[in-house]
Amino acid sequence: MSQSQSSNSNIPETDFNLLEDSEDADNHTSGTTATRLSLQFQVDESYLGQRIDQVAAIVWNDFSREKLKQWIKEGNLLVDGQPVKPKYKCEGLEILTLNVELEAQTRSLPEDIPLNIVYEDDDIIVVNKPVGMVVHPGAGNSSGTLVNALLHHYPKSVELARAGLVHRIDKDTSGLLVVAKNLESQFSLSRQLEKKSVYRLYDLVVYGNIIAGGTIDEPIKRHPVDRVKMTVLPGGKDAITHYNVKERFQHFTRIQARLETGRTHQIRVHFSYLGYGLIGDPVYMPRVRMPAGASQLLDDTLRNFKRQALHATTLGLKHPRTKEEMTFHAPWPEDFANLVEVLRTENKAY
Repeated sequence: MSQSQSSNSNIPETDFNLLEDSEDADNHTSGTTATRLSLQFQVDESYLGQRIDQVAAIVWNDFSREKLKQWIKEGNLLVDGQPVKPKYKCEGLEILTLNVELEAQTRSLPEDIPLNIVYEDDDIIVVNKPVGMVVHPGAGNSSGTLVNALLHHYPKSVELARAGLVHRIDKDTSGLLVVAKNLESQFSLSRQLEKKSVYRLYDLVVYGNIIAGGTIDEPIKRHPVDRVKMTVLPGGKDAITHYNVKERFQHFTRIQARLETGRTHQIRVHFSYLGYGLIGDPVYMPRVRMPAGASQLLDDTLRNFKRQALHATTLGLKHPRTKEEMTFHAPWPEDFANLVEVLRTENKAY
């Protein structure tokens, strides 16, 4: 068992899985270099009768179907060592072989941004992301992101979709993320997320008194009116959060939550749905709820806590190459630790 920094808490949110729908990676074998990729996949009977370009798009879904079809036509993707046409239909048990020169998979530019690296080897990087860092470039965030930092730290990540990211956490959520350094690791980690075998534990502080732990099993989808928000609605994607009460205050509760799924804003949405919004959450709890008789210190602390009180404290996974079970821990950042300490002194339970 590998272990890094110890957490402030005494207990064992990709809020969003980037590769939720990835297919089985356990029967891939590969040998990768900086620019050359060699992959094999053993087709089973579940693919019987499907076109080879469709199968390839499922198996290697980091590449577009058009790109895979092009590689089939060029003879870079073989079936049992032989070139075929994209419309070839699988008969079962074939071996697919893909040999290609990788092209840049991202247009983002490398930037010399310091990273808090908890663990790194030839296959994965585990990062403790600070509050305020966007994970992936998007509208209004073309630079200063984790992807930009990764491209500088490990230039070969330009060959991977999303620079090797397999999950992400929100800009103002702190804590642990795992990043793949090669395509084989990206397949493996994506599969682990899809199989719900990645262990993700979050610390959070909510308004109100939660008496006991439990499980929130409510579907989540985009809010029909406010497109910035996600919400619990029938027809949404399955979303499951397990939680335990770790510390009770007079008007607040410190919770530890374990994600079984990884939907956008999952923890924030689920606890808001229960009526226990996270302290500082600008989207789901935009107004500060000040307890009657709050001290000046508590008043100042709550008003100045400008981000959701949420920290990805523990990450557990199986190493893509060695298959070793690994667990990583990240201590609370200063603002979160200070918030809890103020609640302990200024809002302690009776």
